[in-house]
Amino acid sequence: MKDRKAPKHQNTDVASETWKKVPWKKLEYHTFRIQKRIYRASQRGETRKVEKLQKLLMKSKSARLLAVRRVTQDNQGKKTAGIDGIKSVKPKERFLLAENIHPKHWKSCKSKPVRRLWIPKPGKPGERRPLGIPVMAERAQQTLVKLALEPAWEAAFEPNSYGFRPGRSCHDAIGAIFLAIRYKPKFVFDADIKGAFDGIKHEALLKKLHTYPQIRHIMKGWLKAGVMEGLDFSPTERGTPQGGAISPLLMNVALHGMEKAITETKYKGGKPTLIRYADDFVIFHPDRNELQKAAERVAAWLEDMDLHLHPNKTRTTHTLDLCEGNVGFEFLGFSIRQYRVGKTHSGKYSNGKPLGFKTHITPSKTAIKRHIHEIKLLVRKRRATPQGTVIRDLNPVIRGWTNYYKWVICSQAFDTCDYHTFKQLARWGKTRHHGKGKQWAWEHYTIIFNGRRRFGRYIKDEKGNLRPSYVRFHADTHSRDYVKVRGQASPYDGNLIYWAKRLKHHPLMGNEKAKLLVIQKGQCPRCGLYFHDGDILETDHIIPVALGGKNDIRNKWVYHRHCHDEKNAEDMERIAKHKAAGINNT
Repeated sequence: MKDRKAPKHQNTDVASETWKKVPWKKLEYHTFRIQKRIYRASQRGETRKVEKLQKLLMKSKSARLLAVRRVTQDNQGKKTAGIDGIKSVKPKERFLLAENIHPKHWKSCKSKPVRRLWIPKPGKPGERRPLGIPVMAERAQQTLVKLALEPAWEAAFEPNSYGFRPGRSCHDAIGAIFLAIRYKPKFVFDADIKGAFDGIKHEALLKKLHTYPQIRHIMKGWLKAGVMEGLDFSPTERGTPQGGAISPLLMNVALHGMEKAITETKYKGGKPTLIRYADDFVIFHPDRNELQKAAERVAAWLEDMDLHLHPNKTRTTHTLDLCEGNVGFEFLGFSIRQYRVGKTHSGKYSNGKPLGFKTHITPSKTAIKRHIHEIKLLVRKRRATPQGTVIRDLNPVIRGWTNYYKWVICSQAFDTCDYHTFKQLARWGKTRHHGKGKQWAWEHYTIIFNGRRRFGRYIKDEKGNLRPSYVRFHADTHSRDYVKVRGQASPYDGNLIYWAKRLKHHPLMGNEKAKLLVIQKGQCPRCGLYFHDGDILETDHIIPVALGGKNDIRNKWVYHRHCHDEKNAEDMERIAKHKAAGINNT
């Protein structure tokens, strides 16, 4: 991307103030209106109109500014640099970046290699996953292209595809699995695609995108840009790097059509059901031979994209009966299997065996062990830290894990995790007092609150009143029923009320944040826009505590991350003025 000189009249202070005064609500509305038109045109099969609207969107200043804001303010990796070392883009440079990503400059720009980083795979010691970090300018460019491509593909994607799609989550995939097996036990082909991100054939992917030459040209540049690991350059002959803004969409495009491929063949006993989340998928059918036919059809279909099934992560099992030494299967951290029920439940017998069954979906044993191990490491690394630090660092881990698994049968798993957490915290207290007994150490670091002894203490709030601070129990989070996303519904279909209501039931939404979303009717109080799935939300006090505000839910609102950053800057100025006025008075 070529560097262009900023206008002479635009200094740092003016640019900062100008960025704050951008009418973001108007830009969001304008961009979403075009995206909705793209989605509907794609549904009708009007390819030419889709391409015209995509060009219009990418040329619009609204979409370019929103793309820049997303990569420089909202994204978690905004402070991670590419090979050019640029990160934390300041307001005065954001307008220039928005101008540089205009499609009219694409012919003169050459894609830069991505920066290779290696991160450990969760639950797999010794294994690492490669990340490819593009430069900031290309991140903004990819985000802009994604704004244009995603609505068109959302109208085309198959209904049982759930990974990396707006408005859909792991729990929707689990809900679809439950609906597929709830009335009849079935054989399961549980599979994983080997090196899905790294093995995609570029030519096949570009052909499948079926877009106009300008996007195909820039996309080919990103795919062929190469990788820099330190000072070593490696060309990329296949695959799309994990870490780019558009990589998840390209993954779904590459795997689009898998469900259609297996249903085109005739089967005895009905068509098989395929449910996919990213590169993991399962196929269900009541007949094992027919299931094997569907599995072979999928394997042959993947060959066209030069992808292959992972031999060690692919197996055939059954949801109710023993098959190849296994019963049930694990998917996305959940264990799914069925159990026979007795005479009083079904009332039907065949050869002395009950025909009734019940479907159980629980946290998998692997997920429980991984979580217990995470807590163990967290507590042991904090042996020399104060109790308040342990409580502060442990609670978010417990809250996040329980929020993910509270939508299934979880009480027994939560009790198991509480038992092991109790053992680790008791050991933490004992190591700090070698001359004392276990009972004394435990009573010294615990309080009784709501009728239960908890690892915690009483601390004074801003008004000098004592309040409890403790490690929450896993069992404090109760099981809830999850409502699966409706059919092929998409955030681009224009039904804002439906998606705003769904957001408060998002699986990872905390109780306080969910309550505030109900009070706010799904809208940000600062910009007035409805929250969308994928927005990064943050909670803050309406009146800062330093200015006399209360630390309870009545003095809190949920904001977009960028809105919260702006509000936080204003609050800091108010607090500084308040302190200065207090000093002058004294």
